[in-house]
Amino acid sequence: MSRKITLPAPLAEFPWRVVIPLTLLVMFGAAVLHSAAGGSMSPYATSHLVRYGVFLTLALVMSRFPEEWARLAAIPVYAAIIFLLLLVEALGFVGGGSQRWLNLGFMTLQPSELMKPGIVLILAAFFHGMPAGMMGNWKALVVPGALMGLPMALVLIQPDLGTALAIGFGGAVVMFLAGIPRKWFIGGGLAALVAIPLAFFFGLHDYQRQRVLTFLDPESDPLGTGYHITQSKIAIGSGGIFGKGFGNGSQSALDYLPEPHTDFVFATMAEEWGLMGGIFVLLVFGIVLRWGMQVARDANGVFPRLLAGGMTATIFFYVGVNLMMVMGLAPVVGIPLPFMSHGGSSMMTNMICVGSLMMVERWNRQASRPGF
Repeated sequence: MSRKITLPAPLAEFPWRVVIPLTLLVMFGAAVLHSAAGGSMSPYATSHLVRYGVFLTLALVMSRFPEEWARLAAIPVYAAIIFLLLLVEALGFVGGGSQRWLNLGFMTLQPSELMKPGIVLILAAFFHGMPAGMMGNWKALVVPGALMGLPMALVLIQPDLGTALAIGFGGAVVMFLAGIPRKWFIGGGLAALVAIPLAFFFGLHDYQRQRVLTFLDPESDPLGTGYHITQSKIAIGSGGIFGKGFGNGSQSALDYLPEPHTDFVFATMAEEWGLMGGIFVLLVFGIVLRWGMQVARDANGVFPRLLAGGMTATIFFYVGVNLMMVMGLAPVVGIPLPFMSHGGSSMMTNMICVGSLMMVERWNRQASRPGF
């Protein structure tokens, strides 16, 4: 007679389904960063692994928070991030022509990154407290719009269009999942079609307009504004099926590929690991996003469902925009690839999203237990 093996509760409840694929992806990313640094673990790969370990611990601690704590934290967290964004305008240092960062000594923090999960948290808490019959009321549109509009405006001042769009995307997904009437989304889409030309000519900076024009025709200036996209596509295409081999990427090694360790890390990977490496990366992201959607689907209650759905959408935005950007399918907007690009703020943001999903998954298990 066979005996069923029962794991101890701490091991059984550990989120292996997401930790194992994420750890594999981070280790793969460290190998790519090792190549981007010319065959050295410093300065990118070692700090990448250390940050993952620190923020994974943070995510596991977050996963133990009760639902009441998360709801009560929404307003203080949102207010704190707004304060940090205002502090950036007053004390932040400039890098690459943008004023986005605060020097905390032990790390350089980009507060706008924190608003990506922060906007999901505050909107999930807002709609949790709204009666279902009021979803067609003006408050269901105006209040969330104001909560999104303030940080987006502060981020656009920096300027950082990509992060502002990410905040808007996460907020819009939460509003959609909350049950906002679709006619409002259709109206918003029509208004956007009218606003896009006006924003292009009067709202964007010169370099942002040039990025859009370069995206439409990168070959028009291959050594100037189209250089990033052109070199990225060369790196990806030259990798072929199996790549040139670990450490043999010429585009990054000879400094043809700009930002090979951050925004264009996927191109660095594809040159050395080819199509098979790309399939592995996409497969892991597919596993993580599918897990996030399952957590949202199984959630009990408005707040956990919106929180999980919004956090999954935030990770998806990172992945989708970065991959389209490096393949020339979207303008270059400076969004790193989660868990592979070197960067503390990006790693922190995405691990907060993962920690939030772990937290909702634990709530789901507790709700499904008999007698709960």
